Amino acid sequence: MKITEIMSEDLIEPSLKATTKDEVIEELVDLALKKQKNIDKSAIIAAVKQREELMSTGIGNDIGLPHAKTNAVPDLIIAFGRSLKGIDFGALDGRPVKIFYLLLAPEDQSGPHVKALAHISRLLKHAYFRDALLSAKNAKEIYEIIKEEEKQK
Repeated sequence: MKITEIMSEDLIEPSLKATTKDEVIEELVDLALKKQKNIDKSAIIAAVKQREELMSTGIGNDIGLPHAKTNAVPDLIIAFGRSLKGIDFGALDGRPVKIFYLLLAPEDQSGPHVKALAHISRLLKHAYFRDALLSAKNAKEIYEIIKEEEKQK
């Protein structure tokens, strides 16, 4: 599975306006709505927040992977957001999060959801990749960095 086969350049926000965890979730869901127009935004936000209540998806090293399974989406959706200032997302290392991937999948599609989370985690474990994402100038450059990294793996 390649992230760039699911996520497109228009699902990348290089300058999140959000300053709180809830605002990040809402802004990323709004971004995801670009792919799926007729979905229940409030149901998606509720599903992501419910997942966050179990345990923060701020995994450390500047990374947040908010995700949820919900029947409000028909297919796997992946959106990317970046905050150069960083946002308190309750990360395990206590540091602000700068790189966000939102994953949404239907409740009956665990396989693609888990594979996508694992793939993104593998990509993000490399500091040079995270640094490149943080240094990119715009959505097109971020998309190309992800695409190039996937070619290497």
